[in-house]
Amino acid sequence: MASPPLVPAPRNSPMAPPRSFLWSRRIFLTLLTGFVLIPVYVMVSSSLKPLADVTGTFRWLPSGLTFRPYIDIWSTVPLATYFVNSLIVAGAATVCSVVIAVFAAYAVSRYDFRGKRVFTVTVLSTQMFPGILFLLPLFLIYVNIGNATGVALFGSRGGLILTYLTFSLPFSIWMLIGYFDSVPRDLDEAALVDGCGPLGALLRIVVPAAIPGIVAVAVYAFMTAWGEVLFASVMTNDTTRTLAVGLQGYSTLYDVYWNQVMAASLVVSVPVVAGFLLLQRYLVAGLTAGAVK
Repeated sequence: MASPPLVPAPRNSPMAPPRSFLWSRRIFLTLLTGFVLIPVYVMVSSSLKPLADVTGTFRWLPSGLTFRPYIDIWSTVPLATYFVNSLIVAGAATVCSVVIAVFAAYAVSRYDFRGKRVFTVTVLSTQMFPGILFLLPLFLIYVNIGNATGVALFGSRGGLILTYLTFSLPFSIWMLIGYFDSVPRDLDEAALVDGCGPLGALLRIVVPAAIPGIVAVAVYAFMTAWGEVLFASVMTNDTTRTLAVGLQGYSTLYDVYWNQVMAASLVVSVPVVAGFLLLQRYLVAGLTAGAVK
């Protein structure tokens, strides 16, 4: 029997919220919306102005609009090269983080082994330390590996991918452990009875049931690698530089191309915003489902 639809309480009902609460909520939401949208409007309007208008007195309504900054951003700095570098590094770091985290989290969630508690505590404790603490050790390790073996990790995309795994992978493992714990173990046992091995149960049963959590981990890993500045500014060179560091190229010794900076910032944010909008329902489900068992 279908339950009756919920009908909001009339305004005069004792269950209705007071008018002061409604007005306070409207005022708060209006201020919050303005706080979020005003910087976006400033970025968009500045990206459509000539440089002289941007560096002069700010005007809320631009006197003239031009799309020239969106054309010039590709020639002022090698933005296309930085874009490709960021896609390769962030994409590879995301794929590696998700694949490794799935197997590691499944092992911790489903099996008991010696050192399990130490492993989980160690994984979680890595999030306590700031990233700058690992910068110098990783730099020295990469340089020494390059001198000893000839494998160029410093200044390469591969080295930057490994660097991003050092702080995205522990959080991904910890997050998927909580999500896999919320998946009933009866599904694994039923798959084993039907003839699947442990690997088949993971890939055919558990992974499809944990898609929201996996998507949430993938979005987190990609966004972390896409906007990271500290390690990218040290571990890259002119050919492997990413977008987060490459935007500094619009600031020269004599001038700062603010309209191009705004235009490039908007172009850089398109992949992240588009991915978030497409995967938001999986992201919300993945962030909440693993927290409640």
